[in-house]
Amino acid sequence: MKFVKQFAIFVTICFIGEVLHKVIPLPVPASIYGLVLMFCALKFKIMPLQEVEVFSDFLLEIMPLLFIPSTVGLIVAWPIIQKHWLPILIITLLGTTFIFFVVGHVTQFFAKLVSSRNNQKSSGNAESQQSNSTAGNKD
Repeated sequence: MKFVKQFAIFVTICFIGEVLHKVIPLPVPASIYGLVLMFCALKFKIMPLQEVEVFSDFLLEIMPLLFIPSTVGLIVAWPIIQKHWLPILIITLLGTTFIFFVVGHVTQFFAKLVSSRNNQKSSGNAESQQSNSTAGNKD
């Protein structure tokens, strides 16, 4: 019964994503609206993780099966891809490399930012503790 309830939650969120896709005049797929809704519901604790955990684990287990239709689509489209395989390969490699480096640099930037903020907080706490202990020794 838990599995059915969690499936119903996923279907409901997907349906709301479809409605948002029809209502909001942006070129955003309905699945992205659904992902954002699910993220917000979990992040802001509107819905606890336990409400969708079992079905989420199931989806992760069968994820490789979900790639079969797109792979078959590539095989069917091979005559078209065959004519342009080199530009597709070059664009894919360059795009992947570019994204790899950009994400790496952005991650390092934010890691340094968080680290410096943590260091400032810890040094501020140490100074306040030191001044409190010094003030206590004067009595």
